Amino acid sequence: MNKILLSLTILVCTHSVYADFPLPFIPKLPDLPMFGEFNPNKLRAEFNQFVGVDPYFDREHRLVNQIADAVLDGDVEYLTLKNGREIFSIFMESEADKPKGGVIILHNRGQHANWSDTIKPLRIGLTEKGWHTLSVQMPVLGKEAKYYDYVPIFPYSHERIDVAINFYKEKGIDNIVLIAHGCGAHMATSYIEKYGDSKIEGYIGIGAGATDYKQKIVNGFPFHKMSVPILDVYANQDFSGVRKLADYRKHLIKIAGNKKSAQMIIENAQHYYNKNDGSVERLIVKVADWLDTL
Repeated sequence: MNKILLSLTILVCTHSVYADFPLPFIPKLPDLPMFGEFNPNKLRAEFNQFVGVDPYFDREHRLVNQIADAVLDGDVEYLTLKNGREIFSIFMESEADKPKGGVIILHNRGQHANWSDTIKPLRIGLTEKGWHTLSVQMPVLGKEAKYYDYVPIFPYSHERIDVAINFYKEKGIDNIVLIAHGCGAHMATSYIEKYGDSKIEGYIGIGAGATDYKQKIVNGFPFHKMSVPILDVYANQDFSGVRKLADYRKHLIKIAGNKKSAQMIIENAQHYYNKNDGSVERLIVKVADWLDTL
């Protein structure tokens, strides 16, 4: 019996088999291997809890000061948290006479709300497709911080997502879609894991599952619990961790059963959609076309 259980565990850890399991089987993520002298299972046990690890607020402040004056497309908005802290964001109105709704864009780790690859093209490009966009600055750590370092600060992203949603609600915009890239997707799904998806009308994850060398994803994706449509997008040359977990994400999306949900691959693209090779334009088209199905 132990050998059978071990074999099943090995199968569940292999990305290519997820699609073969019958619905509604939910693969359980295996225990995390030691990372040097650090046991990442502690991160899993404390996931989505405040554990005394704070973001690097001073670095965020310096980063915002560097980029705020460079915003030429859109308006800088400071979203106020309950503790009075102001969060930098960039709002850009739709070019359409009848806007379709509002999207909230969460950037990748190590970047910012006006990052020239992926984020800025998305927040501008989607306004041309009929959507308001709000790109929100997410919590940051030092330059050398890796995925495992970021997991404890995921809860600090939750209130930022909430105030971004409220920003649209106060404008009378209820058709709100959350779009998140890389580590922003980790933060978005940690929010959904804790609070559900009742405040949004759709979710788009771009390059979800990105970690670092020998660092495994700490918590699974909550897609099987979600009721809103989900779009899972990744590049054909994306990080190996993103590609290896594609079947797992697709399986969970199928369990949720929303007919509008989909998984898409962007050809001739990498995790960081470069504006110079045309890949980010292909991403924008895919995202906008899917948004039109909502």
